[in-house]
Amino acid sequence: MSDSRHRFMEFFAGGGMARLGLGPSWKCVFSNEWSEKKAACYRANFAGGAELRIGDVREIDPKSLPRDAALAWASFPCQDLSLAGNGLGLAGERSGTFWSFWDLISTLEDDRHPVPIIALENVTGLLTSQNGADLQELLRTLARSGYAYGAMIVDGVHFVPQSRPRLFIVAVRATALDAIPTHLKGSPHPRWHSDRMRQFVFSLPRTLRANWIWWRLPEPPAMKDSFASVIEPEPAGVKWHTRQETERLLAMMSAVNLQKVENAKRTGCLQVGAIYKRTRINESGAKVQRAEVRFDNISGCLRTPAGGSSRQLVLIVEGMRVRSRLLSPREAARLMGLPDSYVLPDNYNEAYHLAGDGLVVPAVRWLSDHLLTPIADVLQPVEV
Repeated sequence: MSDSRHRFMEFFAGGGMARLGLGPSWKCVFSNEWSEKKAACYRANFAGGAELRIGDVREIDPKSLPRDAALAWASFPCQDLSLAGNGLGLAGERSGTFWSFWDLISTLEDDRHPVPIIALENVTGLLTSQNGADLQELLRTLARSGYAYGAMIVDGVHFVPQSRPRLFIVAVRATALDAIPTHLKGSPHPRWHSDRMRQFVFSLPRTLRANWIWWRLPEPPAMKDSFASVIEPEPAGVKWHTRQETERLLAMMSAVNLQKVENAKRTGCLQVGAIYKRTRINESGAKVQRAEVRFDNISGCLRTPAGGSSRQLVLIVEGMRVRSRLLSPREAARLMGLPDSYVLPDNYNEAYHLAGDGLVVPAVRWLSDHLLTPIADVLQPVEV
């Protein structure tokens, strides 16, 4: 019996969260990750990762790519596209590696083995990078290579207790578009297509707009977990702050945020807050560091602890008792939808970076189950 799974390639693989998300309908036949530390985690979680190639995407030999993959997934770096980035967009050193990835995909097209489906993931800042010029050039590149395309903003908060909107672009061979079931295509939906996205699409040149598809996804299920549900009573890898450290943290809060803490105390119940330190302008016009807390049972978006971004903190309020600490590596992994069986790096920064730089696994599964797999079933049926 032949393998009844669709084959895919995973670029910028990190810890393999796209692979986990795609699920049992898919088989990874090639993956690439430049970071040795992330690659070690990938191998620890995927039986040694024989299909993993460690190194810069710019140095991959095109001949090493499989010729029968139904999907190429690329979560290319976001550093030059994020709000905290340098504004260089796709011309930047990191985010610009998209072009090296596309050079590899183009070699398959030249070799008469074009990949039927392309999935790209990045921060929503790609929509507005260089006033939309970066995304427009990306779409133009797809169109020149014979692809039709569409995009969705999928927020991780529909699946895990973390606010994490991300842009997903799904492209298919334009010649196969008529074969895709009509229920997968439709009109823009506010859940997945924001006002900004609709404005971007309607402002595209006619030639690019002609290739646009409004992909259809069903409404997500009601999210069952809460931020409190991922918190470990006695976490591994982090220590509770001293009373003095917690008091210093509270002293960094504005009156509005301190009132949130007081309201949490008054409930008399266990309340779990998420904190980020941010630079704000005070009443005198000076920049000051503030600690901002939320008690809505949703975590802020995990970030990588680099480039000035802070690590997320936890504030536990039990009546008049207030404690604080860093978010633990396992808690960060849970916020990404990773199972507790997932092997994390022993080093705190490496584990937190892996999570903060990754994909919300159940969000990818939703995309896989309701769009990518149905498309692959039509465009490249597997033998059973």
